[in-house]
Amino acid sequence: MFSSTSSSDPNDATVNGGRAAWRRLFVRMAGTAAIAVAAVYAFVALNDPWSALPLTLPLKRVPVTGNQRYTNPALARSPEFDSALFGNSTSLLLRPESLDPEFSARFVNLAILAATPYEISSMMAVFTSAHPSPKVIIAGLDTAWCATGDSFPQLSQQQFPEWMYHGSRWRAYGELLNMFAVQEAGKEFAILTGFKKPEWPLDGRRDYLPPDGQYNAQQAEAHLHAGIGSFIPGGARVGPPDDWRFPALEKLRQHLSALPDATRKIVFFVPFNRHVLAAPGSDGAAVWAECKRRTAGMATGIANLTVADFMRPSPITTRDDNYWDPLHYRVSIANRLAIDLSRAAMGDPSSDYTLLR
Repeated sequence: MFSSTSSSDPNDATVNGGRAAWRRLFVRMAGTAAIAVAAVYAFVALNDPWSALPLTLPLKRVPVTGNQRYTNPALARSPEFDSALFGNSTSLLLRPESLDPEFSARFVNLAILAATPYEISSMMAVFTSAHPSPKVIIAGLDTAWCATGDSFPQLSQQQFPEWMYHGSRWRAYGELLNMFAVQEAGKEFAILTGFKKPEWPLDGRRDYLPPDGQYNAQQAEAHLHAGIGSFIPGGARVGPPDDWRFPALEKLRQHLSALPDATRKIVFFVPFNRHVLAAPGSDGAAVWAECKRRTAGMATGIANLTVADFMRPSPITTRDDNYWDPLHYRVSIANRLAIDLSRAAMGDPSSDYTLLR
């Protein structure tokens, strides 16, 4: 009688060996992938293309992203500035280099192309959080700020990174592992290492229009006579003007009233070209008039506030050769506005604007 002993099936050994080999391969592949992901994450974090991280290398980073909603928060936190300008494309043309000597200040232009009041007010909050006692705050108002109803426009069609504006900055560490962040980190690395030149200055200004030397009067005239009609704020309006709500202005009042009394505050209605100004006596003119009246009313209870109206017939708005299109003026007018805003803050009259308060 033979005793029973355990024996290995060659097929089982082959199967088990194959499984072990696959496990080793999987571990190696997973380890390699983890190392690659960690290396990419470290690359993005070290370059920190938006200067969004609370802990970062002390490098002289520059704006690399076309969408200013990503680049402006870092500029808003920079200690290099003590004053700021807010608005959208109609304010973005103003140059800090022109504003600085007029106000003896260090301006950053935090205006954003196609920005909504929500995006602009979020930017204001970032700046004032980093600069609780700013020297000068300037806000340019246009159609969106005068929208009526129970709410104001929130986000534009551009991507808006809420994590950069609200909540703890530590959230930024969870927003770096994506292809967009990798792409922008690559741009930052190329600039930091000298392989690429910076596209935009460090004061927030963006030259999104052609150089003034390329101004084409005939082309500008075509834009101005395109028949787009008057620019009139939207929203629901029921009853007399006194009953209308201007929610974006209410938000602006909150920001301005939270500033120290010593901060010079200037709110101005931007100079639209004459072709899009509402006709006197029209419904549109009534909306603008009430919006301007409400804005001027902010001066009650808010110290050091000036409200200037450039959105009116004036030597600026009635000359078509001052404009590229109905909204966007030329560089010479941007420089002129810097001087005008300084004069308005001093209470000086001018044919370019009307002092509302």
